[in-house]
Amino acid sequence: MIYPMFALVLLTFFVGVRLGACRFANARSGRVKGSYYRLMQGDAPPDGELKLARNFSNLFEAPVLFYVFGAIVIAKNLAGPVSLGLAWGYVALRAVHSAIHLTRNHPLHRFQAFLASNILLLAMWGWLLFHL
Repeated sequence: MIYPMFALVLLTFFVGVRLGACRFANARSGRVKGSYYRLMQGDAPPDGELKLARNFSNLFEAPVLFYVFGAIVIAKNLAGPVSLGLAWGYVALRAVHSAIHLTRNHPLHRFQAFLASNILLLAMWGWLLFHL
């Protein structure tokens, strides 16, 4: 269970590092005033930075429930093919969601990946409830 959890952590750090690099480049080039980053007010940052920031925030919303699920599965020694399959499926769907969000950003496709990941997350919790 720790491997899918670690994979989602890596995705989160990947997006976070890209966001930091994007913000640094925007401030350095003058596209965004450095003072904007003090309170995140004033200038409107470019769309690319906004997409990265929103995706980074998304990786701290519903995935928290995934990490709790994983911690409980580990603590209760419930890891098995079904729980691991569900966990890897969730991570894959979150990666697809991020890829869509950070590239062509087609709203319907992004929503489908988001919805599928949340349905899978609900299934994970249903499975956990059944096995406790």
